[in-house]
Amino acid sequence: MSSEFDTVLPSPTTGPVHTPAPAHHFRVQLSSTLRGARLARLLVEQQLEEWGLPRTVPVTRAVVAVTAELSANAVTHGRTPGRDFEVCLTLTEAHVRVEASDTRPDRLPPLPDATTPAVSPPPDTATTGRGLLLVDAFATHWGCERRSTFVKTVWAEVSR
Repeated sequence: MSSEFDTVLPSPTTGPVHTPAPAHHFRVQLSSTLRGARLARLLVEQQLEEWGLPRTVPVTRAVVAVTAELSANAVTHGRTPGRDFEVCLTLTEAHVRVEASDTRPDRLPPLPDATTPAVSPPPDTATTGRGLLLVDAFATHWGCERRSTFVKTVWAEVSR
């Protein structure tokens, strides 16, 4: 069965061959401010719609929520005065990947591992600290990597 993401190419020996469509990429650099984080969320929502994923479908809502959290964390915990942050979005047949890169590789988020399968919730009286729980709930996989001495990227993949 063919989908909008398949390209059918004729083959002289076996007939049509289905090859996956290339991934779509979007990248934007924004100021490390709350306004920049809000704009990242809005631009990702708009880009997904341009790629054929309406705002009302669950995967778009999940990706927008993850983008909002990763962007807010980038400007809150990863901000260096005068330096921007970057949001990258990749759409494939299998998933949507969101990346938020900032300039504080010395400040890594607590990541789940074999001994702690999920992010620990904060105390009930805390007014912050639940954002990565949201990322963990929506994402199939997520993590963090240092891209250079000056850049950290937190990423999440949401299944389609």
